[in-house]
Amino acid sequence: MSHARKEWEAAEESNLAPYAIHSAESFGRYHPESDHPLRSCFARDRDRILHSKCFRRLEYKTQVFVNGIADHYRTRLTHTMEMAAVGRTLARILKVNDDLTECICLAHDIGHSPFGHAGEHALDDLMQNHGGFDHNLQSLRCIEVVESPYPGFQGLNLTWEVRAGLLKHEAHVENAELDGHPIGPFQSMEAQISDIADDMTYHAHDVDDGLEAGIVTHQQLEQTEFWRMATSATNGRYSNLSEDQFLRATIRNLLELQMVDVIEHSFQALEKQTPANMHEVMASTRRIVDFSPGMKEVLSEFTAFMFENMYFHHEVEDATQKSVDMMRKLFLHYVEHPETMGNKARTRLEQEGLWRTACDYVAGCTDRYAIEEFKRFGLEK
Repeated sequence: MSHARKEWEAAEESNLAPYAIHSAESFGRYHPESDHPLRSCFARDRDRILHSKCFRRLEYKTQVFVNGIADHYRTRLTHTMEMAAVGRTLARILKVNDDLTECICLAHDIGHSPFGHAGEHALDDLMQNHGGFDHNLQSLRCIEVVESPYPGFQGLNLTWEVRAGLLKHEAHVENAELDGHPIGPFQSMEAQISDIADDMTYHAHDVDDGLEAGIVTHQQLEQTEFWRMATSATNGRYSNLSEDQFLRATIRNLLELQMVDVIEHSFQALEKQTPANMHEVMASTRRIVDFSPGMKEVLSEFTAFMFENMYFHHEVEDATQKSVDMMRKLFLHYVEHPETMGNKARTRLEQEGLWRTACDYVAGCTDRYAIEEFKRFGLEK
């Protein structure tokens, strides 16, 4: 029998920084399982996420533009894949666990509602008297409760480190813990990388979709320092580009500018704080993986521009609002007629209660399934 897992763990011991999380030192799983002979615990987690239904459904969930209106706009799935690629690159450069980083990236949005953040806000409003809704917590709920394909335990039974990595909003709560282990005030390097990879990716790629849709223009973007920095890099590197090539190169530079800034700032922070292990990273006086103050200022201006000119653009907002109104009606239909939910959802009614079960069910819907269900029940009347 090959001992690939042990060989991989030995390679981690040689190649990863002391502040990285080593798979051989994982806090383990909530339900104890024997180690796999061929895969590290985080490689095993990655495969469980990739093979899950909640991950596959990301293909038909909105990123910015409602899914299905064009072929090339990003979905939650393509955003997640691009984010994971950025995360792995950062993890390797900073010498931390790229398998764990990828797991957190891949799982970070699996609990997201249909129809983007507007859908999330609508579910939170509907659940105001029933515990609320947050897509990060829902992602954890998906892997612990909703997705349950294995015998002997509920959920995917992922390692503590992956589950803790999804709790970015809870880590800052005083004395926050998961299974008796502290998760803050700052998260692991791998979780910090995953968080910033999310921001880096949508800063670059949402504008790409906006240009594709004609919602924003190159001329409008020239108002922002971030875009001017990216076009300057393009002009300095290339000449005689077609318009499309120029825009593609500039989008890449939006990502590269952020990548270089985060790497430089993170190494400076590591040099100042010199964490000797994961625990010192989490108990640090400040976040290690971050943008520099100058880049934060540039990105703040760019984000404000994007909200004004793209996210709140009437074409985007109108289409999203129509979809969210439809989702609200569908949610209330399931509350009034729980027998119309799927078989697996109905089996959780007694344990989880009507409203939480309906919330789980609607949050798990893809855009197109929610639209189909809305029409099937004749709720447009």
